[in-house]
Amino acid sequence: MPRSRINANFIDKTSSIVANILLRIIPTTSGEKKAFTYYRDGMLAQSEGNYAEALQNYYEATRPEIDPYDRSYILYNIGLIHTSNGEHTKALEYYFRALERNPFLPQAFNNMAVICHYRGEQAILQGDSEIAEAWFDQAAEYWKQAIALSPGNYIEAHNWLKITRRFE
Repeated sequence: MPRSRINANFIDKTSSIVANILLRIIPTTSGEKKAFTYYRDGMLAQSEGNYAEALQNYYEATRPEIDPYDRSYILYNIGLIHTSNGEHTKALEYYFRALERNPFLPQAFNNMAVICHYRGEQAILQGDSEIAEAWFDQAAEYWKQAIALSPGNYIEAHNWLKITRRFE
């Protein structure tokens, strides 16, 4: 049984009912409907911390989804799960894939910057300041892109860029 049919939360049930009605009345292909159902089930599982189930649903959603914009959000969410699981290389791969389809995802740039910044901090702990600087420079580039797309957000990143003299 699809996850969207077994959730007992009233608000989630209401949202699911509305989504199901919209799927019936808005002209969409069966592939789009299937992709949306998997995506919705993936979001539900992710919100409950069931990352393996969420990944399975997101991977299934990518199969029928052909719209690059919608696909970018699926790929972004896969990246989020890999980030949460500490799989930073995989996460970066999915953020890149999301940005290839939708270059206006400031949250993807931000998450990539956070990973690069983390790797810079790890390099410092290992005594490799040269590698750390390269990671910090890459983080700065991603944060600049996120800030350019979403001015007023990412205040901490903006301050870090100023403090480290990486903001132009």
